[in-house]
Amino acid sequence: MRRLAKIAAAGAAILLSTPALAWEPTKPVEIVVAAGAGGASDQMARMIQAAVQKNNLMKQPVVVSLKGAASGAEALIYMKSSDGDSNKVLIAYSLIYMLPLSAKIPFNWRELTPVAVIAMDQFVLWDNAGKPYKNVKEFIDAAKASSSPFKMGGTGSKREDQVLTVFMEKRTGAKFVYLPYKSGGEAATQLVGNHIDANVNNPSENLEVWRAGQVRPLCVFDKERISYKSKVTETQSWNDIPTCKEEGLDVQYLMLRAMFLPGKVTPEQVAFYVDLFKKVSETPEYKDYMEKQALKPIFLTGKDMTKFLEEDDAQNKSLMTEAGFVAK
Repeated sequence: MRRLAKIAAAGAAILLSTPALAWEPTKPVEIVVAAGAGGASDQMARMIQAAVQKNNLMKQPVVVSLKGAASGAEALIYMKSSDGDSNKVLIAYSLIYMLPLSAKIPFNWRELTPVAVIAMDQFVLWDNAGKPYKNVKEFIDAAKASSSPFKMGGTGSKREDQVLTVFMEKRTGAKFVYLPYKSGGEAATQLVGNHIDANVNNPSENLEVWRAGQVRPLCVFDKERISYKSKVTETQSWNDIPTCKEEGLDVQYLMLRAMFLPGKVTPEQVAFYVDLFKKVSETPEYKDYMEKQALKPIFLTGKDMTKFLEEDDAQNKSLMTEAGFVAK
């Protein structure tokens, strides 16, 4: 009896010391996209939405909210003004560094709460498949010989697409006129229609038109080729695309895909979303999406994420300054 009493007392102590149930949302969670429909951020948000729902990772539903007005400033200000609202999550990319520099909007990513970096985007130089130039040298030679600057389309102004365009000019001496669109999906459509000569969309934004044989990848702006070797078209995999450096164009750029909560949320709320996105990264939907969209899988949180953000911010500021895009 004494032994049973001791066991019962120990059990009661354990129960009393067990922490309360972890925080979880009590209403739908809004994934905020700082871009228009059809772009890479929108596509990733839809993947996360599907992964959460199909794998029952959360009791509440996920809704995707497109806030791409003012080149994405709408989403940044929306998140900044949502302090303490743990039901809003921003899917962020280089916009968080570049737009405050180019447009002087009152926003700093440090005002939000970092949750996780969940992928890295590579960028590809694409031309229309009907054009006669089939590699970077032929493309650059044609641009140099043209009586008018080649038209380069991209998402937004003074952002990663235009920065890459400026650095292509600096490295080659070719002249381009940059045309901004609302999303990478729109830039892809313009390239298929021959309204522009090229774009630097990331893989996901040109995937379907590449598969349809309407556009041609010339090179990837990274120090290494895209790793995926399964055939995307009848003849090519992502890994078959040479790096731009291999082709004589030494320009490199990677872009984060990261999740942020508003400021002034609790550690328990952050922990819930870290756990949620870690689970998302382990789902078949995520793994399939990474390969199909040719993204680099990565998962950073906490101090590792903060260190990465500080370094990435400094690199993007340096690129923006050299390109002459920092507002005075």
